[in-house]
Amino acid sequence: MLHEEYPYYLAGKPEAPNYSLEVTDKYTGRVAARVPLAKAATIDRAIEAAVMAAEPMRRLASYERRDILLHCTAQFTERKDELAEVLCVEAGKPIRDSRGEVARLIDTFRTAAEEAPRITGEVLPLDISARTRNYHGMWKRVPIGPCSFISPFNFPLNLAAHKIAPALAVGCPFVLKPASRTPIGALLIGEVLAGAGLPEGAFSILPSAREDAERLTTDERLKLLSFTGSPDAGWDMKARAGRKKVVLELGGNAACIVDNDWDLDDAVARITIGAFYQSGQSCISVQRILVHESIYDAFKERLVTATRALKMGDPREEDTFIGPIISEGEAIRIEQWIRSALDAGATLLCGGNRDGVMVEPTLLEDVPEDQPVSCKEVFGPVAVLSTFRDFDEALMRVNASVYGLQAGVFTRDLYKAQRAWDVLEVGGVIIGDVPSWRVDHMPYGGVKASGLGREGIRFAMEDMTEIRLMAIRTP
Repeated sequence: MLHEEYPYYLAGKPEAPNYSLEVTDKYTGRVAARVPLAKAATIDRAIEAAVMAAEPMRRLASYERRDILLHCTAQFTERKDELAEVLCVEAGKPIRDSRGEVARLIDTFRTAAEEAPRITGEVLPLDISARTRNYHGMWKRVPIGPCSFISPFNFPLNLAAHKIAPALAVGCPFVLKPASRTPIGALLIGEVLAGAGLPEGAFSILPSAREDAERLTTDERLKLLSFTGSPDAGWDMKARAGRKKVVLELGGNAACIVDNDWDLDDAVARITIGAFYQSGQSCISVQRILVHESIYDAFKERLVTATRALKMGDPREEDTFIGPIISEGEAIRIEQWIRSALDAGATLLCGGNRDGVMVEPTLLEDVPEDQPVSCKEVFGPVAVLSTFRDFDEALMRVNASVYGLQAGVFTRDLYKAQRAWDVLEVGGVIIGDVPSWRVDHMPYGGVKASGLGREGIRFAMEDMTEIRLMAIRTP
């Protein structure tokens, strides 16, 4: 069971100056718990603490950073049922999917523990000409310093972990602002960190209003900002971030190509999950489905049947697949986008209805490309079907988007797979599966409006470190 109240963590210590933020059960709408909201002055204190902790964090030995992360891994494993229940309630995520996210949280911290001793450099020969004959060089990576992190509501545990774990692996103090709709998971991570033996002030986890968190973007004492969320918010932050490094994991309207050499049942099974897992509230949810014209009718029939079979309802029930949208306002927006597509001439294949925060899994075809359900990010259980004749044409249509996060390509043709990898303007091309697929140590991130930089432990660690060269002259 959830507690009625949870503290936030300021400079590594629990505090509760208020309980102003109500966290609702996303399925029932009832208040499930209350947490404090940090004001601007508290954010400033957290940044100052992170600055003071930068040197002690930098001095941590590799084994100490590894052991801190292993402590967290063990605690998360011991408390996995509690974490899954919290996630199910505060995010409305079906319980089976909640358990899956907790498993990924554990994987993410375990991987970071493995990577902590592997921050390597190299010897760099400098004798490339007579002028540099007596010089030798080498370089290493050093922590970038205090970081600010802002995480989203849809994966409250694991997307926070993708910022926290690499920071601990390299020795960077941080201040994290979790999403106000789903802060409890991050606060439970803070509870575990508070017992991990970190230097004083090494971390703060502070729910706050956007205006009070402004310094996480603008304060020059912070050396890196990592934000996961909407494109509009992310690019605005980058414009105001000053000289700090910025990593942005933003939105998408991910496309999936199904060629005529792939097993239909397999493609349908994977795309059903990719489009409607977590009610489509994922930036790599399958939104655009391009199917070869020779198999389109058979594919469509099977996908509609599979979609109609998905169970909607209480996320606590084991067989629920479609849970609530994060808020009724977002559910209304999704419904409006569906209606707009229908008014513009689209055909409804299934779904399309809303009841409060519940939106039916919806399939559309003949959608004009300028409709929001096609060209913007739905972030809901909606996918759009269309046909293609030529594979290169399909690739160009995937690229005809302002986004470029991941794409899926179902083909058995090695040369088409290579062509997709070469041509698609995305951060990742997934062959034989949906763009929604992710393993937590792989490089993950987008191009174009989908963001800057890469997550995935080792790649985030590179962003959170700087190269420091030493050149030696032998007289």
